[in-house]
Amino acid sequence: MEFVRREAPYIAPKANVSSMMLQVLVALIPAALAHVWYFGPGFLCNLIIAAVFCVGGEALVMQLRGRPPLATISDYSALVTAVLLTFALPSLTPWWVTATGSLFAIVIAKHMYGGLGFNVFNPAMVGYVVVLIAFPMELNLWVAPHMGDIDYQYLTLLQTIVYTLTGSLPETLAFDAISRATPLDAMQAGLRTMHTFSEIWANPIMGNFGGRGWEWIGNLTLAGGIWLLIKKIIRWHIPVGVFAGLLIPMTVMYAIDSSANAGPGFHLFSGATILCAFFIATDPVSAATSPKGRLVYGAGIGFLIFSIRQWGSYADGVAFAVVLMNMATPAIDYVTRPHIVGHPRRGGHP
Repeated sequence: MEFVRREAPYIAPKANVSSMMLQVLVALIPAALAHVWYFGPGFLCNLIIAAVFCVGGEALVMQLRGRPPLATISDYSALVTAVLLTFALPSLTPWWVTATGSLFAIVIAKHMYGGLGFNVFNPAMVGYVVVLIAFPMELNLWVAPHMGDIDYQYLTLLQTIVYTLTGSLPETLAFDAISRATPLDAMQAGLRTMHTFSEIWANPIMGNFGGRGWEWIGNLTLAGGIWLLIKKIIRWHIPVGVFAGLLIPMTVMYAIDSSANAGPGFHLFSGATILCAFFIATDPVSAATSPKGRLVYGAGIGFLIFSIRQWGSYADGVAFAVVLMNMATPAIDYVTRPHIVGHPRRGGHP
């Protein structure tokens, strides 16, 4: 009788990297469509450019390393990086800014550390931090949502494409006419100039909970995040940690002085809070691994977002919070690693 010898793993996993990444991409489709609806076709222009340079950069690096590019391109991780970076960029972003962030995310933040599974930092957030520091003017060109009662000069599809490719506006338009402060920028600037929360909330860009348009993107992002939880693509620890780390201190500050601090609902539905909690901070490579470590990691991100929004120079702070906590991940994993049965605990007996 001839026995067939099989190598480990003996049980095939139910999911692989490509299927998980596809689930993430599908979960982001409703929020992406809402982004295009409220803030124009610039999102699609940025997405195409980011996808080309992320996937192209991945293929180039793999070719230089003497490995088949198709093996990594087909896992869709580079495409997920492109989508997350696109969500972080303004709708009006010149192509070279998007290309710089994309290449830095893939070539430096991902493959300089060995590729998928070895990167220390979240690639999309590293790419965004680089362009945020290198191109501050271009990263301020946020537009107002497409709503009839907001007085705003909107660009057509052709004008958006021309600006994306050339960085030039039509002769009859200036940057002041096409760009508006985001709700977080307006809130931060208003509070620092001694305006009250209620006075700032009278701004037409403010909605029921957060910024108009932004709150609907947040709702759809939340729906996508819940879908990932149901499908067990991500676990609940990091989202709960992010929300607790941000909303608990914000609630305390709002309870102390509601006129000088924005409410927790505003911070939840403005900016990239929900996107961070479900899609950015949950990156399985750069995040903490143990259940307790994920809670600590998420809470640290949330508290850093709170600190940056409350006292920092940047209105959102998500990217910096994630990158800083990526640096702390090895220490968090070391401190919170589970006890191994049969081995003595640190400083004690089994």
